[in-house]
Amino acid sequence: MTYTPLRPLILASTSVYRRQLLTRLHLTFTVMASDVDETPQPGETPEHLARRLALAKANSVARLHPGAVVIGSDQVADLNGQALGKPGTHARAVTQLQTMRGKTVVFQTAVAVVCLESGFAQTELAQIKVKFRPLSDAQIETYLLAEQPYDCAGSAKSEGLGIALLEHIDNDDPTALVGLPLIRTCSLLEAAGVRIL
Repeated sequence: MTYTPLRPLILASTSVYRRQLLTRLHLTFTVMASDVDETPQPGETPEHLARRLALAKANSVARLHPGAVVIGSDQVADLNGQALGKPGTHARAVTQLQTMRGKTVVFQTAVAVVCLESGFAQTELAQIKVKFRPLSDAQIETYLLAEQPYDCAGSAKSEGLGIALLEHIDNDDPTALVGLPLIRTCSLLEAAGVRIL
């Protein structure tokens, strides 16, 4: 059974991964791309970048639909304070994975829920510590050719073959690494007046 919220619910993302995760909550929602420049600001930490972009994405769509409850989300791979975003190309993905092999990376996954009409706007952050295996160049190449994760932060597509890159995952929200922390999303939606159960 799917529940239709009293206010329209919009996911401000065209990410297939986030859409699949939000579908788990059995809510009726629509998807709309946000128009947000994802360029980091000078001196911005990965944590602040993820929070800022999640809120900016939600606000971008909320301005067009002020009566809707809008979900925005963003994920940034954080390697010792250095932000690693979506690689976009094969060469950049190789460089990212070579840099991360054998190291612990924190995936900063932020979610924001906004409803302009009701004045609701809150953001939450899930931090996922991931230890990468000491991968060989050949293993990196095999993974990239199989998954082509060029639209994933840090080139890590853990819901697919990318799980083989990892030695250990430490987090309190198992969906956060995929791109939308559902435990925090549920809390924010409930606070915004969206009934889930």
